[in-house]
Amino acid sequence: MSPGTGPGDRLVAAAVAGGAVGSRDAEIVMVEWTDPGGPTEPRRYIAPMHIHHDDDEAWYVLDGALGVRLADHDVEVLAGGAILVPRGMPHAYWNAQEGPTRYLLVMTPRIQALVDALHAPGLPADAIEATFREYHSELIGWP
Repeated sequence: MSPGTGPGDRLVAAAVAGGAVGSRDAEIVMVEWTDPGGPTEPRRYIAPMHIHHDDDEAWYVLDGALGVRLADHDVEVLAGGAILVPRGMPHAYWNAQEGPTRYLLVMTPRIQALVDALHAPGLPADAIEATFREYHSELIGWP
C-alpha cells in the first residue's frame, strides 16, 4: 500500500491496521496483526519453529505481550518492546498472555509472500515444507 491523497490533495500515510504498508518492490513490509488471546498453557504458537535463510524479521508489540523462541531461548516482549530475528536464526512465537496482543510485524516482501502462500486456501499439508523452501526458509516444526 502506498500513500494516498486526502483533503486538499495532501499525501496521507496509509493505515496499517488491517492491511500492510509496503509493496513487493519495497525492501520491507509492515503489517499490524492481533492475536485474540486464550489459555497460555499449553502455548498457542502463532508460527512454528522455522528459519528464514536470507531475510531478517522484527516485531514491535503495541499491546499485550509476545513470547519469542530464539533457537533454545525464550524471550518475552512486552508492549512497547521490539525484537529482531536475524536471518539464519531458528524462531517461533506466541501470544504470551490470556488477553489480546496487538503487534507490528516488519518483514521482507519474500516473508510476506511466504505467509500469504501458507495461508492460501487449499494448501495441502504435505506441501508446507516445500512452500517454506520455495521462499528460502525452512520449517523445523512445532516446539
